[in-house]
Amino acid sequence: MSDDTEEANDTALTFAHTKPCIGTAQPTASAQNADARLGLHYHHSERSRLCTEASAELFDENSPRIRRDIIRIIAQYLDSQGYTSSKVTLYDEANVKQQHENNYISDVVRLRAAIVDGEWSEVDRICSSTYLKEKKHILYNVYKQQYLELIEDHESQKAFATLNKHLKPLESQQSFQGEFRDLCYLLTTKSIQDAPAFRNWDGVSSSREKLAEYLQNILEFEIVGRESEHQHMMPNRLATLLRQAVAYQIESCQYHSDAIPLVPTILTDYAPVVVPNTEQNSFVGHLGNIKCTAYVGQCGRHVASGSSDNTIRVWDTETSECVATLRGHTARIWDICADRTGSTLVSASGDGTVKIWDIRDLNKPQCTATVATENSGDVYSVSLNPLESHIIMAGYDRTIRLYDRVTGRIVQTFHGHELSVAHAVSNPLGNLIISGSKDQTVKFWDIMSGTCVKSLRSHLGEVTSVATSDSGMLLLSSSKDNSNRLWDLRSLKQLHRYKGHQNTSKNFIRSSFIGDSLVVGGSEDGIVYIWDRESTKIVQRLSGHQGIVYDAKWNPKRGILCSASDDWTLKTWWFDPSNSDMPGSLFSSTQNGGLFAIN
Repeated sequence: MSDDTEEANDTALTFAHTKPCIGTAQPTASAQNADARLGLHYHHSERSRLCTEASAELFDENSPRIRRDIIRIIAQYLDSQGYTSSKVTLYDEANVKQQHENNYISDVVRLRAAIVDGEWSEVDRICSSTYLKEKKHILYNVYKQQYLELIEDHESQKAFATLNKHLKPLESQQSFQGEFRDLCYLLTTKSIQDAPAFRNWDGVSSSREKLAEYLQNILEFEIVGRESEHQHMMPNRLATLLRQAVAYQIESCQYHSDAIPLVPTILTDYAPVVVPNTEQNSFVGHLGNIKCTAYVGQCGRHVASGSSDNTIRVWDTETSECVATLRGHTARIWDICADRTGSTLVSASGDGTVKIWDIRDLNKPQCTATVATENSGDVYSVSLNPLESHIIMAGYDRTIRLYDRVTGRIVQTFHGHELSVAHAVSNPLGNLIISGSKDQTVKFWDIMSGTCVKSLRSHLGEVTSVATSDSGMLLLSSSKDNSNRLWDLRSLKQLHRYKGHQNTSKNFIRSSFIGDSLVVGGSEDGIVYIWDRESTKIVQRLSGHQGIVYDAKWNPKRGILCSASDDWTLKTWWFDPSNSDMPGSLFSSTQNGGLFAIN
């Protein structure tokens, strides 16, 4: 059976067993043409900076009032949708927790009174209660007061016991760096004021009053938080907040249309699908070909590149300036990845090591760890699992390794490929590792047991890359048989094959997704190819590189594509509305990715 026949049969089987996602309309040809005619505007970075960043500083999610507000909002939505039993269950569980909070407030009231009266035996009894055991910040301040009073009374033995038993385990709760050190120093001084941190100590009575005031503030914070229970709540509050969140996402996007876009899902941030048609910036500075690229964080302000000159460079995507150069590897960089916050970058090299870099301060990037295995050879691939707690590394020695970032150890190895592993990634759920190898196979590994649970052998050449879609339903593989192939991850059936590019020589040419509707990949002819995911037609050829294009990555936040090439340059590409008459240039106001039902 020919590949084309096999592909057609697999596609027919897949569509026979799938249906569109509920609530996700399939855009018709006329709708797509209408989208292409929408007035499209590109907003430069200055505009996006006017939007307030959705940071943790906006509100305290652990505030008792905010927590109660969230419960009320969820209960209102459940009630409006007819989930009455679920609403009752939610309130029942909330009331149990409310009783615990009432007991906690009662304990704080009694604790405050006991401290003011100097009843330390009563204080010890209250602090050992169930409701205060986890309030470490309170316990630290209470035991610090008790310790200081023992020092004041020259009860050195009792003070030493309090320091070791109570304060040492709570050292992380100290008010400022060095406070615990000065508490220890008090055991050797004649008076409390001799320690730098306590020069302003003005006696037991005044100190007790300050601690009582601290506890009173906690009580007021807890009690005021309950006022929201009697505050009127607007109808459909959850839907209103979600619409506001989507409006913020649309406003902060680089591309805007004259028409209001229809957002088919709120599980991911809104990102319009555009087909880049114009070179935006060229990044020059490497002294060798550039094998890989990765955006530093989700915002897309910076992009990193790994080169055969043994360095990683971090670039400003707006100015195309190199803002940091990471040195330390002794051979070419095969692969890089970064976490979602843009604070950590990981690199894989031909020197047989994986390095972890702290890049929070781009003026002073630091290598915080080097992972090396004996006689492993080149490390071709590095990626992070969905929780970003583990690093997946693979390479020449045919082995995939899972590295725990917390313990600093390799916690699992995966053996089974017959030749070197070119690429390995996690599925979005984090329970599987998917790998592509020079042995022409794609393998699926159980992350707990380390065993291979499935192997695909459809490619006729070495597999150079694997990538999963954001939905977790699709897999994209690239091979030296001049094809990129799309797979249904549930049935493991081949859906489509993308052709037109060149990938046959000794190169790691990779492909990936642009949203849910497009596929992008490099090529040996120096062109970046973009395919429509469903029709498999080439919708754009981006020319500009003077050598092989190894890698191309999309950033939905900024709507730009970044490509890495053998010509020593990195390039970014964007959709220029003034060139909208170019073939394949379009704007889509919907996410065209609802071909598969989520069961």
